Parts: sequence; structure tokens; C-alpha cells
Amino acid sequence: MTSKSADLTASSVTDTTRHVVQEFFAARMAGDVERLVALFADDVDWLLAENPAVPWIRPRSTGTECAAQFTELAEHTVAEDARASVDTFLVDGTDAVLMGHLSGTVRATGKSFEGPFALRLTVEEGRITRHHLYENSVSIAEACTPS
Repeated sequence: MTSKSADLTASSVTDTTRHVVQEFFAARMAGDVERLVALFADDVDWLLAENPAVPWIRPRSTGTECAAQFTELAEHTVAEDARASVDTFLVDGTDAVLMGHLSGTVRATGKSFEGPFALRLTVEEGRITRHHLYENSVSIAEACTPS
């Protein structure tokens, strides 16, 4: 393989990753769980720190379970108060890293949460195989805990 063809291959992998991540966010914003299931691989390396106080945070490993997290999040939070901004979107081959800020309100308690986040996604063969989310879990747990 020539250097030029290797560069084109790397570029097309990066382009595919960027496209899948953009599709992921579009589906998430639209609440399109069916599309999310299709975007996740059958088996997903899911990482989100377990937090017993937060009903939508639990271990997941299949595409269907991963997509369901977004439905569960919507059931437990106030849609009008949900905010997320992405400040950084980096893509290198099959990996994408997004950093930003999120906030929301827990429906059951009326309490708000906020904080920075970092999300690492890996895309292989056009599907998300890794979803690692790092967020302010203390703020979210406090918002889920009744006074």
C-alpha cells in the first residue's frame, strides 16, 4: 500500500466515524430510539460509572440496552430543562472524543444537575462499539436524591 492510499484509507475511516457520531447525535436529539439501536453494534463496550441513586445509569452491553438509556433518561428528567453543549469534537480514525457541558432537572425531585462531560465513542464497520461517558456523577446523584 502506498503512502497516498494509506492516507486515503485513514481519511475515509475518520470520515465514517465523524458521520456516524453526527448521526448518533441527530438520532438522540430526535428521540429516535430505533435509529440509535441501528447505530450501536450488537455488543457495546459501555462505560458509565454505576450510580445506584440514578435510575437511568446501569450496566449495558447490547445495542438495544444502550439505546434504551436515552429513553430512560427522558422518562426521569424534564425535557424543557435538558441542555448539552459540545465544545470539542475530535476524531482520529475509529475514535471520537466529545467534551462539553450538560445540565438538566430530575422529574421526581425537581432538583437540577450540571457539569462537564467527556464522551469517547469508537466506530467500527459503521456502528458504535464503544460508549464511555465521564460526567459529574455527584451532581446527578444529588439531584436524584429526595430532600
